[in-house]
Amino acid sequence: MNKSKIGLIATFSLLVVLFFTFNGPQYISLNFVQSNYQWLGQQLQNQPILFSVIFFISYIVITGLSLPGAALLTLLAGSLFGIYWGVFFVSFASTIGATIAFLGSRFIFRDYLERKFMRQLAVINQGMKKQGSYYLLSLRLIPLFPFFIVNLTMGLTQLSIKRYFIISQLGMLPGTVLYVFAGTQLAQLESLSGLISPSILLTLTLIGLFPLIVKSILNRVEQRKRYRQFKKPETFDRNLIVIGAGAGGLVSAYIASAVKAKVTLIEKHAMGGDCLNTGCVPSKALIRAAKFAHDVKESSNLGFEDSVATVNFAKVMTKVHQAIKAIEPHDSVDRYTKLGVEVLQGEAKLIDPWTVEINNQRLTANNVIIATGARPAIPSIEGLDLVNYLTSENLWQLTQCPKRLLVLGGGPIGCELSQAFARLGSQVTLIQRNLFLMPKEDKEVSEYIKQQFINEGITVLNEHQSYKITKTAQGYLMHCTTPTGDVTVPFDSLLIALGRSANTTGFGLEQLGVELRSNRTIAVNDYLQTNYPNIYAVGDVTGPYQFTHVAAHQAWYSAVNSLFGSIKSFKVDYRVIPWATFTDPEIARVGINKLEANAQGIAIEATRYEISELDRAITDNNAKGWIEVLTPPKSDKILGVTIVATHAGEIIAEYVSAMKHNIGLNKLLGTIHIYPTMSEANKYVAGNWKKNNSPVKLYPWLEKFHRWQRKDKKS
Repeated sequence: MNKSKIGLIATFSLLVVLFFTFNGPQYISLNFVQSNYQWLGQQLQNQPILFSVIFFISYIVITGLSLPGAALLTLLAGSLFGIYWGVFFVSFASTIGATIAFLGSRFIFRDYLERKFMRQLAVINQGMKKQGSYYLLSLRLIPLFPFFIVNLTMGLTQLSIKRYFIISQLGMLPGTVLYVFAGTQLAQLESLSGLISPSILLTLTLIGLFPLIVKSILNRVEQRKRYRQFKKPETFDRNLIVIGAGAGGLVSAYIASAVKAKVTLIEKHAMGGDCLNTGCVPSKALIRAAKFAHDVKESSNLGFEDSVATVNFAKVMTKVHQAIKAIEPHDSVDRYTKLGVEVLQGEAKLIDPWTVEINNQRLTANNVIIATGARPAIPSIEGLDLVNYLTSENLWQLTQCPKRLLVLGGGPIGCELSQAFARLGSQVTLIQRNLFLMPKEDKEVSEYIKQQFINEGITVLNEHQSYKITKTAQGYLMHCTTPTGDVTVPFDSLLIALGRSANTTGFGLEQLGVELRSNRTIAVNDYLQTNYPNIYAVGDVTGPYQFTHVAAHQAWYSAVNSLFGSIKSFKVDYRVIPWATFTDPEIARVGINKLEANAQGIAIEATRYEISELDRAITDNNAKGWIEVLTPPKSDKILGVTIVATHAGEIIAEYVSAMKHNIGLNKLLGTIHIYPTMSEANKYVAGNWKKNNSPVKLYPWLEKFHRWQRKDKKS
């Protein structure tokens, strides 16, 4: 803490100590004021300017130091100065004093608390940025919230001083007028409690609710203004229209049909969306084939000799498509039709907030859910048109394994596919513009996976920014800038895996004016509503997480809110979101990792268990990786888990459940796990935490107790 802060704290403390040492409360008590009322009036009459200045400064000091007595001084102002001058003095003095307390809190405490509780304050500041004026105005108008608490807590936010002063001045004005007016009856009061009557509190509370009521009215006016350009149908053909039959759309339609709503599901391509046709399903089938090829290559570790597996890439891809076909019935038109969903195939277009056009037919519904997903993001690289580049959408049509495959992007998709193609026979070069692969993971995880890739023959080039492609007689060259200068990377085939862009164009969003974020995803509120409250969005088209399981999670909220929102709406819950990257070993995450904890200033204790110590991993020849659990210091509450291991995506489910239901490591330690299994590692990491947090000071006493137990009690 710097000298300025220490000096300010010392000054504040000294003033408070002096106030109580010289019996300050006695001079701002009702008895003292009533006993000396005539004298006070005489002083005002004899020296009006000096008395007014002293009163004004005293009021500022009382409120600035959060000392008791402001209520009585407000009454006294009304009694001595009258309603007009009394309101003037109290209004400005109270606001100045409140601002001093606000600035003192900000100067002394905010930096420390921002470091210690960065994530929590970031959420609060985000809310203050959007609704700060309404929050502060409401708190100022409602006397149930002590003003000194408002002053101190607001100082910890990023609310501007000017905004704070003006809103405080306006917010305290109604209460000031009421209490100054009541001060005209000060001489007849027997106690201050007479002013804190239920009727006055109720009146001020209703005043406090006024800005929220105004906000609600303004929102409704804005909505009506937005809808005014459209003619709302008097009746609707159906309750819900869902555009897009990926995970988000399928689950939304399923829930709607389950509660007997009339729902139409529209898909212009294939049922199941990206996950079934070009994403999760085919990639995992490819990874499985690649893992077998790798296991055969490494089979000498299990005692096999001369093991050979010749990769027939065309047959591998045939198997990939067979996996899609096997799962396809789960998402088929036939299945959803039997569930009661009307399924239409074709291009949908929003005509107005309630009307969707498809195949020259117009359908109407009370609500619409947009679940149009995303597509691979394509970079702007000179010469890219020279290459028939691959993405996660079209690579499944390959029948020959690329010889020299260049992968752009070191995120989950790029890493999974780089390893799979390398194991199936490609000479893979992975280019990542960042310093680390999978930059959202801890540095240790990124470096571990990078080394695993290098061991398998993958060339990993970090800090390479691609900017141009040229064609040569031998193939292609990718030109990159690096910290040490420009380089070229030769390749035959190019796979672009640089993330995904939301599908928000071509079906009427622009014409309606549905709001998009800066990253072109659909902007929604906590209930998944767009700026048209009857239009919802779920899945990759809105984010913030582009995972199949999150899209399905959002779908429940969108379906329930759209169908039953007039009765009860639910805010979508993102508190515990797990995910996994299906490299070998897999990387699974839930909650925060060390990288995020450090960035947010969260104090953590990291407990680790090495998979190399796990019996099942040893017997399976998979003894690699680790589990790391983050908890607050000296607490077993789970803040986050990172797992690097075979089957990490399965192992982490126990932690997801534990975090969701506030189960700590002590209870995981007391849970029976089958031996030998990979999930036993969860018990062992809990055991390591217990060991690290054992009551060491108690051990000498336990030793003495056991020594006493060994003695012959008869002697």
